Amino acid sequence: MRAVDILKKKRDGGELTDEELAFLIRNYTAGQIPDYQISAFLMAVFFRGMSESEMSAMTREMRRSGSEFDLSAIPGRKVDKHSTGGVGDKTSLIIAPVLAAAGVIVPMISGRALAHTGGTLDKLESIPGFNVRLGARKFHEILSRVGACLIGQTEDIVPADRKLYALRDVTATVESHPLIAASIMSKKLAEGIDGLVLDVKTGNGAFMKRQENAERLAQAMVGIGKASGKRVVALVTDMNQPLGEWVGNSLEVIECLNVLKGGGPGDLTLLCEELSVYCLILGERASGLEEARRLYQKVIASGAGLDKFREIVHAQGGNPAFLEDTSLLPHARYNAPVTVAESGYIKGIDTEKVGIAMCVLGAGRETVDSIIDPAVGMQAHKKLGDFADAGEPLCTVYYNDDARAQAALNLLRESYTLSPNREEPPMLIKKVIS
Repeated sequence: MRAVDILKKKRDGGELTDEELAFLIRNYTAGQIPDYQISAFLMAVFFRGMSESEMSAMTREMRRSGSEFDLSAIPGRKVDKHSTGGVGDKTSLIIAPVLAAAGVIVPMISGRALAHTGGTLDKLESIPGFNVRLGARKFHEILSRVGACLIGQTEDIVPADRKLYALRDVTATVESHPLIAASIMSKKLAEGIDGLVLDVKTGNGAFMKRQENAERLAQAMVGIGKASGKRVVALVTDMNQPLGEWVGNSLEVIECLNVLKGGGPGDLTLLCEELSVYCLILGERASGLEEARRLYQKVIASGAGLDKFREIVHAQGGNPAFLEDTSLLPHARYNAPVTVAESGYIKGIDTEKVGIAMCVLGAGRETVDSIIDPAVGMQAHKKLGDFADAGEPLCTVYYNDDARAQAALNLLRESYTLSPNREEPPMLIKKVIS
């Protein structure tokens, strides 16, 4: 078998066999196939796509390229939730403790800020002492004792994905839905889970701008899960505006505490509840949607979710005192409003530009080596469909560096579009695929 023959087959629109995909992935991971040939393969997939069978085979080989967690000794169903990324998307910090408090085991391997989107690991690391760099033994021990553990991808989990992703980033093939699906699902399936709930974002602040592309990605991942014998549900959700009220690492942690205490903005609380509902069903803690909703609401109302979050923070080396005193979290020194010159209804928010503004401010990464400032961010005062009077702030920026703040403020001013007529904001949850 030769790599060049496989590349030619895919270039011409052929369907690769399991053996051909295994040959490519195994030999590339081992360093026996050069980057330039795999670059050609990635571009061929970008234009020709992949069948469901091909995506399943590629995911399986990527998953097998490294170690997998064996959680069979821990009693209970193991369920995770994954988002394809957005601005202000902080649901993992709420959902993981709620599920664990309800008796679901939550092995969550999360990511860092990517492009204009935030990262769960960066939010967690804004908590003093919180350690996301745990080995397999500690991960297993915390899951057994606490019921949830949130860490980053370890060196030996799906090494094929690390190599392929780095190459996709420089060959303009990141947006290919078969490649995204294989990347996400290979990591998730290596966690040793029984079920997975996916939050697939669509809109101007998502990687999948068009809903039909988001649905294709969701269907691809659900299909891969089914082929692997796992129960997978995908929710296609709106990302045409930041989720919740706050964007920025420590600021989002505080907002998560508000939700766990029974408060928080309507869009964030709704999405957390709906994602949790499907997780509870896959975790066999509820038999239907209404029973799962009642269980979620009971965990929030009783304070059990907040207590479990405190337990997770303590288990992973963090200082749980911030739950009672949020001044222990990083705080920015200065703040400045973004005001509107003329009255009108919020017609549009360029959410990707908002995310870029947060990167410029220091809340995200402009390059792989960028250092995150956990204190900076913004509070959104107006959402789509809201009315703003002339001179009224649309949002407030929290910052530590004047030059960065000015650049971010300029981007944010450009992000909002106003109209004299009100338009209905988009539905938050657009479709459920299972």
